[in-house]
Amino acid sequence: MGAPAMFDLSGRVAIVTGGNRGIGRGIALGLAGAGADVAILGRDEERNESTRAEVEALGVRALAVQVDLTDRAALEPAFARVERDLGGVGILVNNAGIARISGGVLEESTETWDNVLATQLHAVYLLSKLAGASMRAAKRGKIINIGSIYSYFGSKVVPSYGAAKGAVMQLTRSMAIELAPYDIQVNLIAPGWIETDMTEGVRATAWNDEILMRTPAARWGQPEDLAGTAVYLASRASDFVTGATIFVDGGYAIR
Repeated sequence: MGAPAMFDLSGRVAIVTGGNRGIGRGIALGLAGAGADVAILGRDEERNESTRAEVEALGVRALAVQVDLTDRAALEPAFARVERDLGGVGILVNNAGIARISGGVLEESTETWDNVLATQLHAVYLLSKLAGASMRAAKRGKIINIGSIYSYFGSKVVPSYGAAKGAVMQLTRSMAIELAPYDIQVNLIAPGWIETDMTEGVRATAWNDEILMRTPAARWGQPEDLAGTAVYLASRASDFVTGATIFVDGGYAIR
């Protein structure tokens, strides 16, 4: 099999949560560029539709589903709609996330803690259950979880974010073991500092200089920097790779 064929996603159906902006949008467009049909799951209907149009412009089918990922009862109907309209889901990218700078455990409210974990962890678990069951029946599938450098590092200012991302890394490993016999691979991408709406506030502070000094690439990442890794993990090229964490951070984690 030649290299182009190994990365070809034609005929595959992908879900990207939070795929209407930032990293999710970059991954959605990358998967579409490799031939996958893509469903965008997110709360913002206008942004959903905007990204859906961009995906369709690449010559594949696209679907936008407005859903609040913290609404557990809404997840199964949303997943069922994707399978009804596009076909069996073969690729799930659990990307949606939020972060709240609280100043630490002693300062963080239980409301913030619950909201961050509901988005960053519980939705990953629940959607992976739905997708995993469908993929097991098909005896093939790819689940890609978006972690963070804070899957490994601690943070005194965003404890709920770090806790959720660390848990997602361990959930990735557990699911990888469970689903491997069904030819389903589960892996995690750990982005470093990426220019998105969520990190805009950080770039306006002195923290920005510290980030650039620690990052060997000496720049912030762009959402499209994640696309190639996502395509690899969604493709046949990674069929013997599971339970892995791949850093996409410009070298930040090696210092």
